Amino acid sequence: MARTTETSIFRYHGHHRLFSFNPTSSVSLSFSRPLFSLSLSLSSVSSSSAALCCRSPRVSTAPVEYESQEGEFDFEGEIARLQSLRSAIGNAKSVEEKLAVVDGDSRVKRFFCSGKSGVSRVLGSVSCDSYELFLVKCLVAAGQEHVLSSGLGLLEGEFESERSALRSVFYGLVEMIEKWEVSGAEGLGKKNGVADEEIGALKKLLKTLREIEQFYDCIGGIIGYQIVVLELLTQSLSKKHINWIQHINEAMQCQLLELHSPCGLDLSKNTAYASQAALWGVEGLPELGEIYPLGGSADRLGLVDPDTGECLPAAMLPYCGRTLLEGLIRDLQAREFLYFKIYGKQCITPVAIMTSAAKNNHEHITSLCERHQWFGRGQSSFQLFEQPLVPAVSAEDGEWLVTKPFTPVCKPGGHGVIWKLAYDKGIFQWFYDHGRKGATVRQVSNVVAATDLTLLALAGIGLRHGKKMGFASCKRNLGATEGINVLIEKNLDGKWEYGLSCIEYTEFDKFGITDGLLSSNSLQAGFPANTNILYVDLPSAELVGSSNDEKSLPGMVLNIKKPIVYEDYFGFQHSVSGGRLECTMQNIADNFFNTYASRCYKGVEADVLDTFIVYNERRRVTSSAKKKRKHANKSLHQTPDGSLLDIMRNAYDLLSQCDIKMPEQCSGVLLHHNLQIEGNDRYADSGPPFLVLLHPALGPLWEVSRQKFYGGSISMGSELQVEVAEFLWRNVQLDGSMIVIAENVMGSTRIDENGEPMLQYGHRCGRCKLQNVKVQNKGINWNSGDNIYWKHDVQRFEALKIILHGNAEFEATDVLLQRNHVFEVPNGYKMKISSKNPGLAVDLNPIEEKMIDSGSWFWNYKISGTHIHLELVEF
Repeated sequence: MARTTETSIFRYHGHHRLFSFNPTSSVSLSFSRPLFSLSLSLSSVSSSSAALCCRSPRVSTAPVEYESQEGEFDFEGEIARLQSLRSAIGNAKSVEEKLAVVDGDSRVKRFFCSGKSGVSRVLGSVSCDSYELFLVKCLVAAGQEHVLSSGLGLLEGEFESERSALRSVFYGLVEMIEKWEVSGAEGLGKKNGVADEEIGALKKLLKTLREIEQFYDCIGGIIGYQIVVLELLTQSLSKKHINWIQHINEAMQCQLLELHSPCGLDLSKNTAYASQAALWGVEGLPELGEIYPLGGSADRLGLVDPDTGECLPAAMLPYCGRTLLEGLIRDLQAREFLYFKIYGKQCITPVAIMTSAAKNNHEHITSLCERHQWFGRGQSSFQLFEQPLVPAVSAEDGEWLVTKPFTPVCKPGGHGVIWKLAYDKGIFQWFYDHGRKGATVRQVSNVVAATDLTLLALAGIGLRHGKKMGFASCKRNLGATEGINVLIEKNLDGKWEYGLSCIEYTEFDKFGITDGLLSSNSLQAGFPANTNILYVDLPSAELVGSSNDEKSLPGMVLNIKKPIVYEDYFGFQHSVSGGRLECTMQNIADNFFNTYASRCYKGVEADVLDTFIVYNERRRVTSSAKKKRKHANKSLHQTPDGSLLDIMRNAYDLLSQCDIKMPEQCSGVLLHHNLQIEGNDRYADSGPPFLVLLHPALGPLWEVSRQKFYGGSISMGSELQVEVAEFLWRNVQLDGSMIVIAENVMGSTRIDENGEPMLQYGHRCGRCKLQNVKVQNKGINWNSGDNIYWKHDVQRFEALKIILHGNAEFEATDVLLQRNHVFEVPNGYKMKISSKNPGLAVDLNPIEEKMIDSGSWFWNYKISGTHIHLELVEF
């Protein structure tokens, strides 16, 4: 690593020292404590370097250019050694027997039998038991002794590369400093001569090793993890040409593997069947659970708490006025409200959330749920389970990256660990206890996944036809960093297997896939995008998660295309080619193939497989807020800015179908499906053409929403926010800002027998009716540089605001509402606005007692064939 600066802050034994040097003359150090200085020439310490060959300083030489080792890393030899060790450990019955096995490993012998006192001294400081000692020795056996030696001050013999003269100087100085530490500050913040900070780091390391050993037991624990890492690195770094199809054939023990583009229901075209499938999804809601994999580190989003500077997980991103996690829950509640309106029954869906320790993810999500009182659903309807963090490795030789003594760089191991983790943590049984058979899965960054009928149709088909797994997909954007869904055909022992699966974009070269390439036997043009919107049959998923082998960790990959960026404890940033072992949750589908006696030359009918796929317009399936938009960058792909524009597209599509005149520009270039050239520039410089944010409980099916909105217009630059489910819009002309907010959007809360607030759907909802209304005001200040549109954080000149407390109702008929207005209606009252000469007539009256719960009017939902019809019922 090249030297980046001539002044570095070193932390040594818990104390700060400023170290500056001139490489051509002498080395000088100044100390914050004690107050003296030391100056040495290079020659004055050269004689001591030999005596220090077995000492490793507890300082980083990151700024100094290192000499590389001669020769290449022997991947095959290391893999063979570790495989032999894994097999022997696997045959051992007790911890003591496992310890005996690992003690026989050559690396362990050299490291622990070198006569150094540091190892036993430090391990003794945390009172390691035999199992923890086994974990530490597995770490060494896996070739990662540097994780310990950086903290123990040890490098034995061949573990140490040849030092440069300058590094010898550093180590000599460190030795002198250490001698002063021992004699001059013995016992200060230490136990057995070990700093409290190091003891804490070692305890955390032991916890990490325990989690890796226990969770990855299906592949051999710590040793198995390293084997898989090295095997995947061997494939990635091989300079020889590899026939990947042949390689995969051999790995999968099959004679032929072909990829086809999968056939499936297009929800945007076969609308009759799509409506039926969505109704199946609504009807089956009491048998469905919801799964959110939220454990990712979301580094590309760069989300930071503005007050504390703390890095935050993606679930905490403030998007359109609420966090992304709140958005997921309100989408779910909208489906439950639809179920209530059709069947008159309360349905609370159990939600399982996979978290992680990355960026205090688990604590932040738990705290958010607690602050919102578990969203009026009760804590018992949630299960939060934490995925283990795994070490990041160097792409050069699989060495674990280290930030400071005893502290490897660790990140979440991918969302594919969710199935095994769910089994280990009893999540499947918890779902069964709630009477659930299947579950829908979506990621927190995809803000459009619940648009219209995509999710409901996916779940409906899965439940109705007893499928094991389903994908919601769409057209893939060429060049996008997203995987593809494929139909795999393979021959195994003379039998033919077919099933849907996913190939991540990082694995495209292995299958000879490039953007725009079609399979020679393609069933339709191109491969569709993998969106990670899934339906899973819970017993089928549990069967895979409980398998005590690598099948429980589907789609293991090592993505080394993106650098690992981390900061060491001296404050230096590193960008290293590397990765960590990740699993992909969608590749659980590889376990659900169907077998046939002969080859299906004419293709496979989608309805006969245990896996299936549905399609929809891309903007109604996937649009992600997963990476921060770079300053002055016109590309909006996968940014919050770009996903907001897709929400506006969907709003345009919906309201245009309601005979509401929308800005003409929106149907042209600016909101055109292909937002590659002019659209990006226009949005980046001036903001979206309008802001329309509608609560999903207004539908969520557009068929329902279309019956609540009809006629009128929305002018360019207008803003419409509707946060109330019982809503009527008839011939409203909006030119400016109109905001309707109800406290009781879908119902009110009651305290249950456990003392928790529970949302009662349909009970004392807020209500709003607007008929023949013109709204004119200056609205949003589109020229304000403080506007952050995707946060819905905007500056306004004027606005019409309607605020409904409790079960309040608001009605406006045949009126012109100009300039600023705030109509705030108290709980239990109904406000009516009408015209009078001059001005407005405002009537505020209590709601009649008999209408307190149901309101003076409501929408009655009825199923007619494959459709839902709404009837306005007034008292």
